[in-house]
Amino acid sequence: MISFTTGRQTLTTSVLFCAVVLCVSFVSQGGCQTSSPTTACSAYKTCDTCVPHAKCLWCLTNSTCTDYPVSWLLPPASVCKLSQARWGVCWMNFEALIIALAVLCGTILISTIVCCCCCCCCKKHPSGPERDVERFARKREEIRQRAEERKGERKARHDEIRRKYGMYGSTLCYHFFSFLNDFERLSGHLFQLCRVDQ
Repeated sequence: MISFTTGRQTLTTSVLFCAVVLCVSFVSQGGCQTSSPTTACSAYKTCDTCVPHAKCLWCLTNSTCTDYPVSWLLPPASVCKLSQARWGVCWMNFEALIIALAVLCGTILISTIVCCCCCCCCKKHPSGPERDVERFARKREEIRQRAEERKGERKARHDEIRRKYGMYGSTLCYHFFSFLNDFERLSGHLFQLCRVDQ
């Protein structure tokens, strides 16, 4: 269980590290360039000058910089094929960028869900030594209850036997001593009878 948790933490850490590296690479590639609002995208002649501007899209097919079609989420094929389009960075095509971002978002989402589920399960079910201690305490309590039940059953059987032979309750000692007195008297009479006969 500990190795699984460590592996999960390592996976989460590596995913977060990759996300940070990807964000930093986009920022470092794009730089902090500002241009005058009057400059049209078609004025840029190279990919490196075109892609730093969020409103511009570079197409490798015809090596032109065009306005990003803001009415569409993804640029349509009539503007430029996704595999040939560059936006944000020149070294990654738009198709690969979409796939990479989808995989990254999916990984982060799945990792978050798995972590939440594991945290909830860990709170419900204690792990390791805590679970063993709890199980032993439960077994010990069950054994104690069974022993109390057996003790009660034995006491009930003994009481029934005492009641059957008239030795139940506080009269037990009285009956025993009464029996001894009767025995002494009887043995004394027998002894006197034996002496008289001789």
